[in-house]
Amino acid sequence: MNATHHVYVIECDDGTFYTGYTTDVERRVREHDAGEGAKYTRGRTPVEFRHVETFASKSAALAREHAIKSLRRAEKTALLDGRPTDE
Repeated sequence: MNATHHVYVIECDDGTFYTGYTTDVERRVREHDAGEGAKYTRGRTPVEFRHVETFASKSAALAREHAIKSLRRAEKTALLDGRPTDE
């Protein structure tokens, strides 16, 4: 079975961003909204889906997740707005 791997960014109700990895984006966003997602997003709902990138391998997706998490807020905002980042 070939799974598709995704890195996603959601915006929490308090305006902060959360970046995560999943094989099912729709399910994962529902989990965050239901308070069953990451500890960080609990209490920061509802969340708004903002960005997704798809990869063929889990290792590539996890590397990209790490890269996005390392971005400064302005760089993340540029990514979410479709503008170039300095990464």
